[in-house]
This record gives sequence, C-alpha cells and structure tokens, in this order.
Amino acid sequence: MKIFIAALAAMLLFIACDKNNVSDQKQKTQDVTLTAVDNKSEAGTIDYQTDSTIGPPAPPDNIDKKKQPVATQPAPKTDWDKKIIKNATLNFEVKDYKSFYSSFREKVKSVGGYVAQEEQTQSEYKIENTIAIKVPVDQFDNAVNLLSANAEKINEKKITSQDVTTEFVDTRSRIESKKQVRERYIDLLKQAKNMEEILNVQSEINGMQEEIESASGRIQYLGHSSAFSTINLTYYQVLNSAAVDNEKPSFGKEVASAFKTGWSWVTDLFVALVSIWPLFIVSFFAYLLYKKMKPVKPKQA
Repeated sequence: MKIFIAALAAMLLFIACDKNNVSDQKQKTQDVTLTAVDNKSEAGTIDYQTDSTIGPPAPPDNIDKKKQPVATQPAPKTDWDKKIIKNATLNFEVKDYKSFYSSFREKVKSVGGYVAQEEQTQSEYKIENTIAIKVPVDQFDNAVNLLSANAEKINEKKITSQDVTTEFVDTRSRIESKKQVRERYIDLLKQAKNMEEILNVQSEINGMQEEIESASGRIQYLGHSSAFSTINLTYYQVLNSAAVDNEKPSFGKEVASAFKTGWSWVTDLFVALVSIWPLFIVSFFAYLLYKKMKPVKPKQA
C-alpha cells in the first residue's frame, strides 16, 4: 500500500514538472516573438525618420518613361486675323509704252496678282492706259514698288488702308444670331395650326433668310477685299508734246460746238411746246367763247 502511494505521488510530481517546462518554453517563445517585433518596429522607425527628408520613393528604373501618360492640353487657338483693305493710286509717265505694258504684266504675275479692269485711250498728245490690279495683301507694298520702279515722272502716288476687322466680326456674329432665330421660326412653323399662322411664320423666315444672305455677301466682299488689295494704275507716254490736251479749240470747232448747242436748245423747246398741246386747245376754245359772249357796241350815227 505504501509502495502504491509513493508511486502515485512520484507520478503527480513528474506531471507537474512537465507542465512547468511547457509553460517556460511558451513564455520564451512569446518573448522572442515580441523582441523581433520590437526590433522590426525600431528598424522601420529609423528608416522612416532617415528618409523623411527625401520624399516618396522614386519609381523603379526598369519602367519606361515614354509609356508614362502625359497630360497635355492644346492651347486654344485665337483668331487674331486682321481684315485690312489696302488701296493704291498710281499715275506716272513712262518712256516706252509698249515695253512697260509687257513688263508690268510679268510683274503682276510674279506677285500673284491679276488684272481686273483695263482701259486704253489715245490722243494726239499721249497714249494712256488705266488698269485696276488685284494683288495679295502680303505682296501689296512689293507690287507698288515694282510697278513704279521704271517711271519717268510720278504724278500721283496715294496709298490708303481701312481696318474692317470689327465690321467683319460683328457681321459674322449677326449671321450666327439670325440663323438661331431662323431655326426657332422653323420650329414654330412645324407647330402652326392653320394657314394664317403658316403664312406669317414663313414670311418671317423669308425675311430672316434675306438678311442672312445679304450679310453673307458682305462677309465675302470684306474677305476678298482684305485678301486682295487694289492698285489703280494709270501710265502714259507722251507722243507729241506740242499737242497739249488743254489747248484752246480753233474758231471752226467753237462754231461747230455752238451750232450743236443751239440746235439742242431748239429741239428741247419744240419738245416742251408739244408736251403742252392740251393747254393750247383749251386757250383756243376759251378765246372763242369770250368773243361770242362779248357784247357788241352799237354803231354811232
């Protein structure tokens, strides 16, 4: 019996020692884990404090920067196109009319221009040519200098410019506004219930369309006039300096001119008298009535 009790006590003691060993091992394991976590936290804190002045980490070197999306927004394009109408008036004398005539066409063609109108006159005194030339606005100054380069004597050289940018922009804005109003009238036309409403709305649409077309024509004119400048060129060659244009006409020419003037007055007077023929007829019958109603005086013995 004593032996049994002693064996049971020894067994309980062994079990108690074994539990203590397991508890000690678990405690050591927890201590080691906590220590590792603390060391890792300290290492992270040190790294963060050390790199805080540097900023966020740089991207890896193996990333292709060309593939990175770049936020680019195109700058708005503002229309600052100036609409300036330039005109020039040139009048000069040339030494050789035919030579200048052939050379000036080459000059106009070289600056991209064209002849819009031409009129040639000749008298005993001189041969003269009046031309309207259209040239691009960026070649205006160059064309004026080229045309007047070989002049013998410049009688007139006048250059004017007119800025129509404001009128161009305003007219274009009015066109857009009128188009919007026209669209509203078209919507009203679809909602019209009787013929009277249809005719009234259609009349407004027609009037609006006429205004739009007129303004569009003005826009085209301003655009063309500002794109192509006008040079009014007059050049001449003196053929006979003794025969001056403003010389006094001879006696025969004066008589012939006076005869033509007098005959013109006679024809005008005849036409005027014919036009008042009803007045002559009324006057004639009034005279007859007066003679008939006038009392006859008795004859004295």
